[in-house]
Amino acid sequence: MTITVTTITVTTITVMTTTVTTGGTEMETAVFVVCALVVLAGGLGVVVSRNPVHSALSLVATLFAIAVLFLNLGAQLLAVVQVIVYTGAIVVLILFVMMLLGIDQEEDLDEEPIVGQRIVAMLVGLVFLGAVLAVIIIGKESAVTGAESVTQAISPNVANVVQIGRELFTNYVFALEITAGLLTIAVVGAVVLARRPTDLQPIPEPESMTDQGDEPLTEPLRSSFRASNANPNDDASGEGSH
Repeated sequence: MTITVTTITVTTITVMTTTVTTGGTEMETAVFVVCALVVLAGGLGVVVSRNPVHSALSLVATLFAIAVLFLNLGAQLLAVVQVIVYTGAIVVLILFVMMLLGIDQEEDLDEEPIVGQRIVAMLVGLVFLGAVLAVIIIGKESAVTGAESVTQAISPNVANVVQIGRELFTNYVFALEITAGLLTIAVVGAVVLARRPTDLQPIPEPESMTDQGDEPLTEPLRSSFRASNANPNDDASGEGSH
């Protein structure tokens, strides 16, 4: 939780500062600031909400705001993929798994499954914060990413779709194949969890008492009931008459 909040906060503030300082029209800046605030609020809602369904809905708001940010940057393909793949497929899959496994109830966040996990998460979040700030401050002299500048925009001379396709199928083809394998595993796992076992025999419906008559256990129970309700005076009068 701490890592996610720290990453979202630092990234949003950094990009907001970069956009405002590097120029652009007033409308673009206003749209970006509003969407960045929505992303920040939605990200906090994902990690703060006690109900997993509410967290998933907050994630939907975050992904839609990120899609608007892509449109604001002129990356129409990424915006469409963001809405179709992440909002329309990934979030729906998350909700499907929640409903299938029955974990849509509120959980007690005061209990720690692992002792000291909050302290460790806070320390890791501070490390990530320091790394992001170091990359921002060093800038062109950064030896971490190897890029010329972390605030430099993509060259507008190359089309967005062409550049993405070239990078995916040249420099990142191995990562692309691994991602395809992971998606296949996720689909197979969902089918295995959702399917019903075929080797189980159906449970027969119980027949009514009128159809099956007196069962072997019914008559002994009736006899014991009659014996317990029998009047002792009747037995004595019967013996006297004999």
